[in-house]
Amino acid sequence: MEHAQERVPTSGPVPGPERSAIALELLVHGVGGTTPQEMLDDPRTVRITGDDTAAVFRRAEDVDAESRPGDYRGRPVPEAYVWCNLTSGNSARALWLLLLPFMVVNLAHWMRPTARGHRRTVRLYGLLVRLAGLTLTVLLVAAACEVALDLAVWQCAGTRACAERHSWLGFLSPEVSQNGWWSRPGRRLAVAALVPAALTALLWYLSHRTWSAYESQQPIDRRPGPDEETGRTALGRPGFWYGRRLVARLRAAHTAAGLLTVAAAVASSPARFDRRPGGPAALDTVGRLLEIALVATAVVVVWVVCRRGRTENRVDQELDEHLVRRLPLTALGLLLLCAVYAGWERPGWQSAGLLPGGGTTFGALALVQGLLVIALAVVAHLLYRGHPDARAVLRGQGGPAVAMLACALGGVMSGGVSQRVSDWLDGTGTSIDGPPVLLTWQASVIPVLLLVLLVFCAGLGRRAWLLRRTELGTVELDYPGEPKDTARTRRIATTRALAALTDRGPLVVAVTSATTLLLGAGALLGAKITEKAPGEAAQHAFAFVHGAAQTAQALGSWLIGLGFILFVTWGRRAYKDASARRTIGILWDVGTFWPRAAHPFAPPCYAERAVPDLTWRMATWTRATGGRLVLSGHSQGSVLAAAAAWQLKPSVRRRVALLTYGSPLERLYGRWFPAHFGPAALSSLHHDVDCWRNLYRLTDPIGGPVRLSGDCGPEVDRAPLKDPLVYGRTAQHPLPAPILGHGDYQADPAFAEERERLLARLRSEVPGPRPEPVPQGDSGRSSA
Repeated sequence: MEHAQERVPTSGPVPGPERSAIALELLVHGVGGTTPQEMLDDPRTVRITGDDTAAVFRRAEDVDAESRPGDYRGRPVPEAYVWCNLTSGNSARALWLLLLPFMVVNLAHWMRPTARGHRRTVRLYGLLVRLAGLTLTVLLVAAACEVALDLAVWQCAGTRACAERHSWLGFLSPEVSQNGWWSRPGRRLAVAALVPAALTALLWYLSHRTWSAYESQQPIDRRPGPDEETGRTALGRPGFWYGRRLVARLRAAHTAAGLLTVAAAVASSPARFDRRPGGPAALDTVGRLLEIALVATAVVVVWVVCRRGRTENRVDQELDEHLVRRLPLTALGLLLLCAVYAGWERPGWQSAGLLPGGGTTFGALALVQGLLVIALAVVAHLLYRGHPDARAVLRGQGGPAVAMLACALGGVMSGGVSQRVSDWLDGTGTSIDGPPVLLTWQASVIPVLLLVLLVFCAGLGRRAWLLRRTELGTVELDYPGEPKDTARTRRIATTRALAALTDRGPLVVAVTSATTLLLGAGALLGAKITEKAPGEAAQHAFAFVHGAAQTAQALGSWLIGLGFILFVTWGRRAYKDASARRTIGILWDVGTFWPRAAHPFAPPCYAERAVPDLTWRMATWTRATGGRLVLSGHSQGSVLAAAAAWQLKPSVRRRVALLTYGSPLERLYGRWFPAHFGPAALSSLHHDVDCWRNLYRLTDPIGGPVRLSGDCGPEVDRAPLKDPLVYGRTAQHPLPAPILGHGDYQADPAFAEERERLLARLRSEVPGPRPEPVPQGDSGRSSA
């Protein structure tokens, strides 16, 4: 790749708008990324603006195109915006898979139904999602406390057989170390607290560092004019892509919550010992004061999460310095005090059985998460009922369903890892008691859930087979007069049938969420039954259930171990294999488009860098040259293109034409995020830009029609492109044409036709009058 050593000026003294005839085609690639050479079809490219993370490139011969517009009459100047390094450039990002529950709950925040005039209900929806995100942070840290404090140092180090098998715990074992200084139960807990505290600090560091690298990019300075309507979608608001204040505030709250969870785990057991009859009065008083301080600080954390939301109507440059700095430091100070309190000498105190309080903590978290999801479903139903949208997934219940998946992921990961570590520490199966009963039951959910999904996938496979039979006849109609080739027809029909399964995604999410909710309730009930009827009574009364539960628990534990091995293997491969890094990056291309509004520890939002980049480029180029611009986006690039177009001033949007291909704007984003990409939002975008054309294929599992009509023709969508371009061998295609699916739309002649059509509309030197706004609810415009 050939880069310029410095920025190449592209907007010096050029003809004014009344004389300029220059046109620009700004290409934005999709998921997985590509190179500027491939996008521009030229081995010699120059970076004209940007850095190694994201940049705009041109062919070397087009660098000074603005100074000679006469050479570009009848054709645009191609530019490529390359943003793939925002998601898949760094191999360490493979480890972000650990943050998957946080990313999923953040998605639920943006999936609310369309609502107008229901501000309080919308705020309540966001509040419930933020609280669900807070419980996930507490759950993750509590799981780390369970592994380090309970299983490792309380149970294993307190048992001779287990401590002798794991020599690294010897200095903490009262029997192996002959009652050494660190072998006291409270001091063991204080040492083990370093693990969950370090995990919390790591999450804080990653959130702060990724914010500095991604989300600190300021959007273009713009104030909406009196004639500008941004109510149809929040993506056009000036502060939408700048969440600095909210991320910093939530990061402080979640960091404090994590440290408070560790402090409570350290202090709860010695406080119980001091509270017994005849216990030390002074230590009992200190313990009660620490408990009051922990509860008070936890209330402040919850208040911070509940009180503040996003500020989108302006670019919020302020930071709550006193809150951001003092809240985590206060929690850290309480943790240190709890560690000193736990390490105080207590004659007669020994560790036996489970660490007190673990089962109650996980049970309370599971119950709170279930109640939050149910409340979120009620709020979503109220919003959907006010403005029904037939295309919205699950009748507006997409957000609650995804929030349930996030909670389920957190619970399954916590239970599975705890059970797996317990099995590893307790080689004989008799040395330690293992994790709390609830976590064991949560591990047993994994094989049951996989079995349900296997049955459901079998149903989807049958549906795909039936759809394939239907497509066999359709393929023959699409290629009339061609000699019959059964194998070729079957391949095309199979590709179309599999691509259509994307539209069954909402049903998959619904089944998974409902199953996890029921299984979670069953895990809570099973844990309670096991606790109340232990030992032989449980085996006699519930022999079949008990045996099935034990089998599922063991299988779930091994499945978690297998999943962890696969995760580590995939992560190691990503350090060496660029294709593996690109595959992992695709996951984040879809999942991290949205700002971190519900969870600060989610992977960073790349759009907070990409959207301002595109907006600045389009605004400065049109202002400097007065030229016309075709914004050309493929796949996820079309979503970035639409978001950037919304950020432009109306006068600039009128000089922009939009060309999308393989676009998930309506098929995925419009259905899953109706409040931001619903019919009203897409209709307003179509009305504001000069023209919009969309290309898609029936073999594309991601892209689809946008279902809008307008003055570019009968509809924004062109008829589905043929894929493959030709059925059999021809003089122009002597070799079999490939089935392209989601890629290589430029290979179809329709792409060049539609681009030329857009340029022809923009060819006039002064934009023509805008058509009158359409009435609300009408998705089209009058014909030109």
